[in-house]
Amino acid sequence: MSKRFSKGDRVAWNTPQGTTTGIVVEKLTHDTRIGNRGQKGTKLRASDDDPRYLVESDKTGKRAAHRADALEKR
Repeated sequence: MSKRFSKGDRVAWNTPQGTTTGIVVEKLTHDTRIGNRGQKGTKLRASDDDPRYLVESDKTGKRAAHRADALEKR
């Protein structure tokens, strides 16, 4: 059974600096680009069968996309 998350879920994920916590902002189910405004951003592959979750860090406020298996619900 694969993990599923919804907008507003509190989650944690591993970084080189240790565990980071944050909130799910959006479930991404189509190819898109994420990044800073005015920049091209990073190309992201996503689908209904293999979604990515856009999360916002509690500590820095930065956003990143992760696969469900990289996230743990808090």
